[in-house]
Amino acid sequence: MITQPQAMATPTPDPDEERRRIQTARLVAYRDDGPLAHALSSKIGAGLPPVPATLVALLAVVAVTVAGLLGSGGPILLLPVAIVLLLVLPTTPRDHLGRFDWLTPPLLRAAEFFTIIAVGLAADAPKWLLFVLVYVVGYHTYDTVYRTRQSIWPPAWVFRAGLGWELRLLVIGVGAALDVLTPVLAVLTAYLFVLFAVESVTSWVRLDKASAQAGADAEQDLEASPEDALEQATGEAEKG
Repeated sequence: MITQPQAMATPTPDPDEERRRIQTARLVAYRDDGPLAHALSSKIGAGLPPVPATLVALLAVVAVTVAGLLGSGGPILLLPVAIVLLLVLPTTPRDHLGRFDWLTPPLLRAAEFFTIIAVGLAADAPKWLLFVLVYVVGYHTYDTVYRTRQSIWPPAWVFRAGLGWELRLLVIGVGAALDVLTPVLAVLTAYLFVLFAVESVTSWVRLDKASAQAGADAEQDLEASPEDALEQATGEAEKG
């Protein structure tokens, strides 16, 4: 008796595990960690809980600013940056699967933006330049969120080239401490604007072209005559 060969069953991925994997990938993308955070993540161990650590960092920077500690300028302007780096970098290794871990990206973005504004104003940087920098980083965050919700993931090199929140803050803090923040802000803002805008527009144009091509192919298949379809099927059968 001849039996048909049985196809090997492909294991079905666990839906809960897949959901956790996607949730972690999205939240990590929303964090916008850069090369420094990724380099240190494997050396930190288990790390700190992301929500409490990020919230404490944000409140500490607010307290330092309200207390007027940044008014004297100079190296003290590195203090807010150091607070955020020391408290938030150790949260990088976490899987972000906690009940409230979805709060980490907005808290981190708030800490980054508040630190940029506080240090920039204390260093007498142009307000419009601070606004443009915050807008550029905010656009990058929005673009990342929108793309991942469409299951279109930005390439990993964008996050490295964008320096990540940690290196952006470090560059701004050093520039402020050395009293050269305005030119540093100008170069950083221009660089990030070109990087994020060009990559985003290029990716969306490429996606539109791929979608249009797929639609054209599908329409061509529908418009094919029955004779053409039969001839094509016969030709493929003869080849087989």
